[in-house]
Amino acid sequence: MNRAWLTRNQLDAITGVAWVLIAVGAGIAIHRVVYWAFARWAERRHSTFAAAVVRRTCRPAAYIFPLVAILVAGPQLDLPAAWTRPAIHLTGLLTIAAVAWTVIATVRLFGDVVIARHRIDVEDNLAARQLGTRVDILTRVVVIVVIVVALGAMLMTFPAIQALGTTLLASAGVIGLVAGIAARPLFENLIAGVQLALTQPIRIDDVVIVEKQFGRIEEIHSTYVVVRIWDLRRMVLPLTYFITTPFENWTRRTANLIGEVYLFADYTVDVAALRAQLPRILEGTPLWDGRTQQIEVTDVTDRAVQLRALVSAHDSGKLWDLRSYTREKLVAYLQDTQPGALPRLRLAETERGDTRASRTGNDGATKAERHSGE
Repeated sequence: MNRAWLTRNQLDAITGVAWVLIAVGAGIAIHRVVYWAFARWAERRHSTFAAAVVRRTCRPAAYIFPLVAILVAGPQLDLPAAWTRPAIHLTGLLTIAAVAWTVIATVRLFGDVVIARHRIDVEDNLAARQLGTRVDILTRVVVIVVIVVALGAMLMTFPAIQALGTTLLASAGVIGLVAGIAARPLFENLIAGVQLALTQPIRIDDVVIVEKQFGRIEEIHSTYVVVRIWDLRRMVLPLTYFITTPFENWTRRTANLIGEVYLFADYTVDVAALRAQLPRILEGTPLWDGRTQQIEVTDVTDRAVQLRALVSAHDSGKLWDLRSYTREKLVAYLQDTQPGALPRLRLAETERGDTRASRTGNDGATKAERHSGE
């Protein structure tokens, strides 16, 4: 009789496991068929949005379909009594995780679609960079919030954690203070991320000067920013840096910039001729945007005249090349047409001659006095 009871329980367990496997297999099969058909449809339509949907939701849906199949087949799952509660608990945990994953995939899908529709690899990309930066930062913040909420919901399904939560609520003042101090950097950066998304002091691909280094904003994450330095190094800074520390943003409103080219020349330089030559130099290169060109005498010293040429370009990279080009052509122009205007050091020869003459006269008078004395 005991042997028959054990056999019946074993059969029930095997039957329950078989139903679970059948449900899981059915969910996986449905998922494969649905997403295969969806991917083929997106490929035929050449739809970027549909392709993004397939890419972002395929993996989380691979878990959701079997879980839904298990829930649908729940009445048929004749599991032993000792297995029922753990199975329901495990299914609930996996469902929470799958739902959180799906929400995260949906949020990231929205970000991908928005960024894909606003390209930043064009010349006038200010609006695209503004929107892309806002979407990117907010997406990362929402993902972190979803993860925290999902973990909290999963932990609260355990009776021990629920009892611990009740105990912690009884001493919420002290625990909240300790937790707040411990999590202060995280929350500061999250709040800074929201501020950056709303106010946008920096955006993706902005040209900035940080810590006396020239670079571009390459990545903006939920807690830090990656700046690509001009020599291809990467500087990693916390988000709070761009809220609390002054820095230069060369592309805040527009990418157009004005640069300076300094020259030193002799006092005999023909400034008017040099000023008339500058437009001819700039018109010979596509680096100039046609907005600003000017030459001024900005300073004089006891040896030379300081000239400043102002030129403008569409962005910082072109401006650097334009400044170098303009400097080279101005120097070549002075060498060809005004070689005497190049900086030089003058020596007062007349004053030195008068000095030698006075010394000779003094020596002659002394000798005459000596002869007369003799």
